[in-house]
Amino acid sequence: FPVRYEKIEGASNDRLINQRDPELVIPFIDAAQRLYEAGVHAITGACGFMAFFQQEVQQALKIPVFLSPLLQLPFMYQTTGKKVGIITADAGNLFPKHFASTGVPKDFPMAIAGMENQPEFSSAVLKEKGTLDSDIIENEIVVVVKELVHQHPDIGSILLECSDLPPYAHAVQTAVGLPVFDFYTMITYVHTTLVRKHFHGFM
Repeated sequence: FPVRYEKIEGASNDRLINQRDPELVIPFIDAAQRLYEAGVHAITGACGFMAFFQQEVQQALKIPVFLSPLLQLPFMYQTTGKKVGIITADAGNLFPKHFASTGVPKDFPMAIAGMENQPEFSSAVLKEKGTLDSDIIENEIVVVVKELVHQHPDIGSILLECSDLPPYAHAVQTAVGLPVFDFYTMITYVHTTLVRKHFHGFM
């Protein structure tokens, strides 16, 4: 479906993920306002760490805002009644505010595994070396998710936090046999609410 992109001036992986720079909220809101004025019907992000600004941007806009796939966590738990497994780009940089900003309670049942120690993912995504070997990253994430589920056999679903991970959702599901959520499932879900169609056939 049609998508309009808007650059967040001054944003970088370092400012968003490592520094959690609160001043980034201003260019986030400005970019969202430009999208709204251009006529979009909803505003999304892809990176889970954008959760840091979910509430501020949502409150500044008159249309749906869903910046982070972490917003799906309560729904995921309610559908299975089991712990949610999260595969994130960098486990050390997921903080309580990321979860609080997306409506996740403090005692939420979850287990987190990071990709920061996987050589190809770390160098390609976190350190932005300029190239990416997709086959290697697929193998890396499969290793990580298998270990996570082995350590937490009570996991009922998997969330891929990072926007670079949805291409490997099929491999993840094949490896552990669980429902897999990511920013693609979030965007598709919200999009269906904005383009409702007439029902046809027998009812």
